[in-house]
Amino acid sequence: MGSVLSIGVAIMPDEGESKLFSITEAERLRVQLEPVLIEAMEARRKMVEPEKKLSGLAEKIQMSGGMQVPYEKAAKWRAIRNKFESSVRDALERIQSTGCIVKDLDIGLLDFPSRIDNKDVYLCWKLGEDRIRFYHAQDEGFAGRKPIDPRDAGYENPIQ
Repeated sequence: MGSVLSIGVAIMPDEGESKLFSITEAERLRVQLEPVLIEAMEARRKMVEPEKKLSGLAEKIQMSGGMQVPYEKAAKWRAIRNKFESSVRDALERIQSTGCIVKDLDIGLLDFPSRIDNKDVYLCWKLGEDRIRFYHAQDEGFAGRKPIDPRDAGYENPIQ
């Protein structure tokens, strides 16, 4: 899964210059990207079984000294895994091409580069949250999230 896991680097428009999103722009884009993010998460989840099957086959081949290589089974599971891997990669590229950054594909975490009080920040959204409510400094992670609106300080994501 090597290249699939390198998801923290955004593909930015305009010769590498980071797009800065207003909260309104980020929220509009979030609504469009949510189904694409879910697609990537589901495809990644579906990769688990073919990966297990391929690992099991590799172990059998190694234990038999390479004498019994089930080529057809290996090809079948490799094709299935590659299909899901391609789906994940395509979905990530669609998301990242907008300037949005996929921070964690397991929990569905997106960051939108922005500026608050003359500081570069990320507007932060997690799958299951009804809207973008938080931000954090670019050198902080999810744990450093702060509410954009003080009224959201005690907000608990209903979907955990």
